[in-house]
Amino acid sequence: MDFSSLLLMLHSINRWLIVLITLLALIKFALGYFKKQEFTRTDGRIMSFWTGLLDLQLIMGIILLFTLPPLRYRLEHGVIMILAVSLAHINRRWRNAEPTIKFRNYALLILVIVLLVGVGVAALPQGWLGHSA
Repeated sequence: MDFSSLLLMLHSINRWLIVLITLLALIKFALGYFKKQEFTRTDGRIMSFWTGLLDLQLIMGIILLFTLPPLRYRLEHGVIMILAVSLAHINRRWRNAEPTIKFRNYALLILVIVLLVGVGVAALPQGWLGHSA
């Protein structure tokens, strides 16, 4: 297995970890908002971990852009994902906000990013189902 194939496999595996943490974060933040809970360190860590996974995915994707042939759909996917991951870092804007505002804004931010990622994945011929080069 060459480097590009290994990295593509890791990129593919990481997306499912991102999906799992995204669902966890959305549920946690929605519950926190509707139940008017206090925002805890664990909540902040969930958001940081999610953002970190997106960063890792982006780094692997950028490396893949330089190691695989530059096809148009890969470039479109890459540009959309760069926008999505950049947007994910806006969460720092609300670090001193009231708990209900944090929960609401984090959940809405994640939903917007999920939509962007969906558009980016739609640019790929295999979509969510595979990891063909």
